[in-house]
Amino acid sequence: MGMTIAEKILARNAGLPQVRPGQIVTATVDSLMLHDSAVQIYKLFKEIGIDRVWDPSKVVAVNDHKIPARNVEDAELDQVKRAFVKEFEIAHWYDVGRGGICHQVFPEQGHALPGTLVLGCDSHTTSYGAFNVAATGTQIPEAYWVAAKGNLWFRVPESIRFELSGELPRGVVGKDIVLKIAGEHGADFAAYKSIEFTGRAVEKMSLSNRWAIANMGVDLAAKFAIFEADQKVFDFLKGRTRKPFTPVESDPDASYERVYQMDVSALVPQVACPHDLANIKPVTEVAGIPFQQAFIGSCTGGRLEDLAAAAEIMRGKKVHPGVRMIVIPASVEVYKDALRAGLVEIFADADAVVAPPGCGPCSGHHLGILGAGEVCVSASNRNVKGRMGSPDAEIYLASPATVAASAIAGVIADPRQV
Repeated sequence: MGMTIAEKILARNAGLPQVRPGQIVTATVDSLMLHDSAVQIYKLFKEIGIDRVWDPSKVVAVNDHKIPARNVEDAELDQVKRAFVKEFEIAHWYDVGRGGICHQVFPEQGHALPGTLVLGCDSHTTSYGAFNVAATGTQIPEAYWVAAKGNLWFRVPESIRFELSGELPRGVVGKDIVLKIAGEHGADFAAYKSIEFTGRAVEKMSLSNRWAIANMGVDLAAKFAIFEADQKVFDFLKGRTRKPFTPVESDPDASYERVYQMDVSALVPQVACPHDLANIKPVTEVAGIPFQQAFIGSCTGGRLEDLAAAAEIMRGKKVHPGVRMIVIPASVEVYKDALRAGLVEIFADADAVVAPPGCGPCSGHHLGILGAGEVCVSASNRNVKGRMGSPDAEIYLASPATVAASAIAGVIADPRQV
């Protein structure tokens, strides 16, 4: 019997001819991604007496959650990260001004290689599945083990297949697809499963849209969220890496726990309402709700395509007087591209503030934290209580286009009507 993409990658990295769901394997990890977690790894290494990582060339460290440093405590934590990178000779280090959000930087810098197994000390590591990577987040103890040994045990996940047909309508993007899935199936329906996305709609879809879907795979509780590699992936990686890679496809006779068909042609912009990702409404049902802050950015909605879609709506217009708008490019590369394309000027002319690349307010740390009673419409990925600041604030999640249209209107608005 054939294998799915996740099964093939785990089998290859475990040195086995075949694996099956539920099987426990020990697999070699191709790359480990660290961000603020580098601090804890460094401290553990020093406490236990470990003086080297298993392979410095396979560790990627990114400074992203609280940059630039908010206070003395953050600045001193950054010093620890830099000490770790220097002492353990980490080959790939992306500090302030040289990187951005880890899940944008990792693929941009050529580390997301098709057919590989990647662990990251952040839940949204599933993002790399857009590049045919079996990628998943992990906690400090597991990351510490991988940093020291280069392998980890896995339970082979069952696989779910989404066959997407049709073509995305105007004003609808990958973010709307994943929100629709959460609304129909629940935010935990894929617990410890590997989701594969395929079909004609995927073939037509931009890499940026696939990236957003894979990114939020973990918000459906998935272990992996994987696409097959195609020319769009190869074109993106060209010039970014010289390392060889072997893309993986599922076998025709692979077995799936569930298979879903989804026609995206009739999809409308979706909004996740407080305080649950599964609390999904079509934008038409929530239009008119007032709010105080609009945010475009994060590892879900801060790519160039996202900024371009928002800028197209905002060109020549002004952010509503009752709204403050924050735009944060996901990386330095995106920021430079947005500058060259004139997008930053469009945002500035519209009275939006463009902040330096990083995670910003998405996780409630920096550059736009919400106060009690405030409401934010955000292009990020989570809307649980307290996610972006006060537990008494509310977060509506939507696509960058919906956020931009809403920022102009001063209330949640349909981007197709702007």
